[in-house]
Amino acid sequence: MLFNSLHFLIFFPVVTALYFLAPHRLRWALLLVASCYFYMVFRPIYILILAFTIFVDYTAGLLIEGAKDKSRRKLYLVASIVANVGVLAFFKYYNFLNVSLRAALGALHLSAPVPPLLEILLPIGLSFHTFQSLSYTIEVYRGHQPAERHAGIFALYVMFYPQLVAGPIERPQNLLHQFHERHYFDYERVVSGLQLMLWGMFKKVVIADRLAPFVNLVYDNPHSYHGVSFVVATVFFAFQIYCDFSGYSDIALGSAQVMGFKLMRNFNRPYFSKSIAEFWKRWHISLSTWFRDYLYVSLGGNRVPRPRWYFNLFFTFLISGLWHGANWTYVIWGALNGGYLIMEILWRDAVGARRLQWFETGWRRGPVRLLKVAYTFTLVCFAWIFFRANTVGDAFYIIAHLPDGLRTLALDMHSLAFIKMNILMRRDKWDFVIALLALALLLAVHIVQRGRSIRELLARQSAWVRWSFYYATIIAILFFGAFNESQQFIYFQF
Repeated sequence: MLFNSLHFLIFFPVVTALYFLAPHRLRWALLLVASCYFYMVFRPIYILILAFTIFVDYTAGLLIEGAKDKSRRKLYLVASIVANVGVLAFFKYYNFLNVSLRAALGALHLSAPVPPLLEILLPIGLSFHTFQSLSYTIEVYRGHQPAERHAGIFALYVMFYPQLVAGPIERPQNLLHQFHERHYFDYERVVSGLQLMLWGMFKKVVIADRLAPFVNLVYDNPHSYHGVSFVVATVFFAFQIYCDFSGYSDIALGSAQVMGFKLMRNFNRPYFSKSIAEFWKRWHISLSTWFRDYLYVSLGGNRVPRPRWYFNLFFTFLISGLWHGANWTYVIWGALNGGYLIMEILWRDAVGARRLQWFETGWRRGPVRLLKVAYTFTLVCFAWIFFRANTVGDAFYIIAHLPDGLRTLALDMHSLAFIKMNILMRRDKWDFVIALLALALLLAVHIVQRGRSIRELLARQSAWVRWSFYYATIIAILFFGAFNESQQFIYFQF
């Protein structure tokens, strides 16, 4: 079920009302049934995959906690990891690995002794709920989380509908105990959650879905465009994917908050980051911390010799890229970000922390920070080219032709034909204007949020100011939103 659908507009208030009306002892069952229905709207048969994952990890958690010797505990953990990763690998990576192996063997003039490609449809959100379920067995093994005895509540932990298909990827310490707690209707909390949902919907349908056609035109047919179009489409994609994914996270956090559940924050104004390291502390926080805690730290983190530290960083981002999709474009995207981080460390060591600190004192502080933000955003956008491109060949074509036409840009910008072709991409100019105005509002909100939350500011205003804001946002969504049943959230494919 899509958050930006009429179906959800009916589903959410009905489930929420029933949740508060139901006795506490039955609420977990109501939410579990609602979550199953939410997921089965996409493709009913794949609920069986979730059921398998839930059974394996629920059983593994009990066995790990009950085992008396470490080797047996590790055996149960490995069995859980193999089962989860095996399902993920089969559905998400079988064809990718098959094609890659056939290509490698073909280059050596050898035949591929592997089964042919299969018609496999990737289950919605498989990577997300697989990682959330895995975090449970790992934390039980580490002794940070007691095994959940209530099978229904454990199933709800994996399937909780607000964050089931695109996160945030929760940890058992944060979420599991909340299903046992009694939640009461709280007007201020409900209003705050609805505000967050409204803002998330605005980011999705007014910004992300308005930018999508411009991005799709260029990236789906790059040989028809050049220079300026590539820059515009790439910058637009940077904001499209941010507003699309953070919009989903806002709706997820808001809908959970209405019922009294607190999910972890997934984004924190990432495009205001002054370094790549800071960017990854602000972007998709639940996934970044998952890889940090369960892969990077397990490899030794930074508590190893320098060459091994660099390998740990690079390998973690390489796997992160592969997590996003079964395509070499994602692998290169992950490798780029890993390379960025290593270069930042080398640069900091070469220049020295004291010299770098000198640049951010006195009158230099503002301009230097602005340059850092612009530099980081440029590096992130360059990496987004690989993330969005359909093939590696398309990505390198776009990079190779980025400079095309830039030398005569000042002269060509006065040409209406140039603007229509390379900036508007032959689309209606009002689509472009609406998108720019919405982006300006987004940036303004982010600037204000440097000091305080917009929701806190609204709470201090009079009722007519608050309701005027709500009505204005709803009207903007209804009149300027791009509603398209085929326009799913980008991260559903992961």
